Amino acid sequence: MNEGNLPPELVQAFTETDYIVRHEPPFTMNIGKPCPELKKLMADRNALNAAYITAWNPFARKLSDRENEARQQVLKTSLKKRGLAFIDGIGQHPSNGWPGEPSVLILGLDREAAKALAGHFEQLALVWADVRGIPELLQP
Repeated sequence: MNEGNLPPELVQAFTETDYIVRHEPPFTMNIGKPCPELKKLMADRNALNAAYITAWNPFARKLSDRENEARQQVLKTSLKKRGLAFIDGIGQHPSNGWPGEPSVLILGLDREAAKALAGHFEQLALVWADVRGIPELLQP
């Protein structure tokens, strides 16, 4: 990952986070670690790539649950309008006390489109993977 302007502690927190996908059965993605379940899901759905994005807590500023839920609904509505398949998930750090953030795994979203979408929702980072199924941390 190009760490850009992200503070090292944020890069570390994002890297340590468990990115849970509520598929059947659910699975967890971790940055830089092969995820066979993701690779299989993409193959099954003929997706060349996938992005894991949230609309919660723009620029890592905590908003109320109500504000965050409204933002997440806007994200999902925009994905539906674009005809993009997605699966709900939650990004949860195992120990830092930051609340889990509802997220979506979007199938078939290329790197640049994923970065643009995360940027539109004011996110500092996103998770992206190609057909190898190895999640990467990217900045918009």
